[in-house]
Amino acid sequence: MRRPRFIISGGGSGGHIFPAIAIANALKEEFPEGEILFVGAEGKMEMEKVPKAGYRIKGLKIVGLQRSLTWKNVLFPYKLIVSLRQAQKIIREFNPDIVIGVGGYASGPTVAMASFMGIPTLIQEQNSFAGLTNRWLAKKVNRICVAYEGMENVFEKSKLVLTGNPVRQDILELPAAEKAYLHFNLSTDKKTILIFGGSLGSRTLNQAMKENRAVIERSGVQFLWQIGSFYREEYFTCETAQLSNVVAMEFIDQMELAYHCADLVICRAGALTIAEISVLGKASILVPSPNVSEDHQTHNAKALLSRDAAMMVSDNQASSDLINIALEVVHDQSKIELLSRNILKLGKPTATQEIVKEIEKLISNK
Repeated sequence: MRRPRFIISGGGSGGHIFPAIAIANALKEEFPEGEILFVGAEGKMEMEKVPKAGYRIKGLKIVGLQRSLTWKNVLFPYKLIVSLRQAQKIIREFNPDIVIGVGGYASGPTVAMASFMGIPTLIQEQNSFAGLTNRWLAKKVNRICVAYEGMENVFEKSKLVLTGNPVRQDILELPAAEKAYLHFNLSTDKKTILIFGGSLGSRTLNQAMKENRAVIERSGVQFLWQIGSFYREEYFTCETAQLSNVVAMEFIDQMELAYHCADLVICRAGALTIAEISVLGKASILVPSPNVSEDHQTHNAKALLSRDAAMMVSDNQASSDLINIALEVVHDQSKIELLSRNILKLGKPTATQEIVKEIEKLISNK
């Protein structure tokens, strides 16, 4: 029997890339002799992140279809045809046993072409509201792994498997308490609020911190604040960032340590972030980004809100209300415990392994 070969396609954001890498790592563990090739979109962040994780990647000349009227959409059919031909060439040369799509521009042509060529296919939908690419691919693929219940309203039920979203292994391996607090120079005697908006940062969350300096200063609560690389110059030197009860950082490398310190998490409602706080049972206030396709973060947040598993503050209310609400919640231990208990029920710590099981089933039936 030849060594199994896997193509993993997609990207565009950390919410697609990091779960894809988690799946690749699990496949590598399960099939040490197997070969893995990523297919991404030229110019997107996967072209940098995937090689850093130790995997090969090839790029397609593909762009997304703009939802607003723009001349760029005129080029979309041409670039789609080009990317389909590129995907066909890559698939023929690599000869995979299965092609796995994780969402994002590149997964569309790659998974569609694999299906056309008779190769087993699996897609992973991270959000509670399916994206355009995965809705288009749904009828073509053999298996659809989802993170939320109720997705049979969108996808064919016979293809669905509720696996949850993959999370990085280091997130699951919580460190000793002393190490976590010491790493950030935080006090173990104070309530801690972790606030972050992804690797690039969030203007909304940063602005909420900046505009509520006086409230934060007299709160008696310590804040661990990831500003993000995009907003470093604008916020890193502001008065709030200099407060003695605020630890402001451009980027938190060891997120598992930050989660360990947090009594309450304030964050966006991306699928990856929700997967992480769910498996750790972290009480949270979600501020969905309005700048995402089809408003999927609001759908994600509402899925938790309906189960008393998180709180939600809208983006346009964050500057005025977010910090005050957070300070009220962090001192309400019964509320913290309720949110923590309910979100933990939704956590899927074995999501990556469950997805790998589905991949194994498909290639064994090939």
